[in-house]
Amino acid sequence: MRVIKYPEKSSWEDLLKRPAHDGKELAEIVRPILEEVKKGGDKALIGFNSKLDGYQSSELIVDQQVIDQAEVGLDPDLKTAILLAKANILRFHEAQKEEQLTVETVPGVVCTRKSVPIEKVGLYIPGGTAPLFSTVLMLGIPAKIAGCKEIILCTPPGKEGVIHPAILYTAKLVGVSKIVKAGGAQAIAAMAYGTETVPQVYKIFGPGNQYVTMAKQLVNAENTAIDMPAGPSEVAVMADEKAIPEFIAADLLSQAEHGVDSQVLLVSTSENIIEQSNIALQQQLAKLPRREIAEASLANSLAILVANEDEALALLNQYGPEHLILAVQNEDEIAGKVINAGSVFVGNFSPESVGDYASGTNHTLPTNGFARAYSGVSLDSFVKKITYQKLTPEGLKNIGNTVEVMAAAEELIGHKEAVSVRLKYLTESKDV
Repeated sequence: MRVIKYPEKSSWEDLLKRPAHDGKELAEIVRPILEEVKKGGDKALIGFNSKLDGYQSSELIVDQQVIDQAEVGLDPDLKTAILLAKANILRFHEAQKEEQLTVETVPGVVCTRKSVPIEKVGLYIPGGTAPLFSTVLMLGIPAKIAGCKEIILCTPPGKEGVIHPAILYTAKLVGVSKIVKAGGAQAIAAMAYGTETVPQVYKIFGPGNQYVTMAKQLVNAENTAIDMPAGPSEVAVMADEKAIPEFIAADLLSQAEHGVDSQVLLVSTSENIIEQSNIALQQQLAKLPRREIAEASLANSLAILVANEDEALALLNQYGPEHLILAVQNEDEIAGKVINAGSVFVGNFSPESVGDYASGTNHTLPTNGFARAYSGVSLDSFVKKITYQKLTPEGLKNIGNTVEVMAAAEELIGHKEAVSVRLKYLTESKDV
């Protein structure tokens, strides 16, 4: 990792830039794929499976018997781990349920807000070198708790059309309605527009590579909701002399191994901790199976030495990391001052990995600085908040004049008359 010592605040913006892709060039590649699936449906989807993934089959939906059999060959320890993770994620997300809110704002005017599930949602689960069955838990569990009627899952099939059994087992466990053998931008298109086989959904969730991310952004512009804008994975560690360099190195590598464009950041008040962490980083990197990927990621990553705790916190709040680890002496106090982060890991014994798998929080989080304005996925992501209002005649009399005055001031006379005609009726009617 490149070390930067005591950078001026004016340089922070350039220093903290993420690795960037050419959005225009990406859009030019992805848009024709979306259009072809939109027009060609299953035929186009099958064609892209063959062309891009080498899957030479017209079979798009995973057979229920195959799903049922997936559990048989799965490692018992892995099944136990998945079940424990499911229980923790379920417990945390069930606690996010909200009671219906009802308020009488003035006598006779009752306003209500309630959560209503999104009927049809789509989950994109990456496959390839790292089949993310954990993401099935993170997305499928809150979708089911919310009451989504249809949960469609798309994942790349590979050349043999075989979906990783852990993905199939977990999908069945959380109640996925249909598993589709399709990956990449074409899978996003299938869920956004619908095909003969793949139902159209109203909102798409899940991580993916740059093509999947661009596809989500493009269909979002055409009225399909998405979970959040996203970029490559990232982690930032705030450390002082209390930190343990071996832990820091492990945390940085756990994120760097995600992809060559992942970014990791160490911000510390201790030059010694930075030096020791870099030594530990090289030692651990040599033993990492995904070493080449992590090395490429580390080339885009920084260790920044700052003067004090306040400066470290200010820099990290400006950065807005997806994951933030606080390896500092007064971790609880610092945690209370974090305003921009997807998820925070407090103390030396809270590795980012626990949030990825089993602590209970959701690992689908805003990246690329979007943590400054977006939240991670939660139960709220799978519901709509609908408001209602009911007025009695007394209620309309109580606020009617207020609405008339305001509407007239905005020169929206139709708005004013919608109230005035009712007030006139109430004045003239003997039955009310």
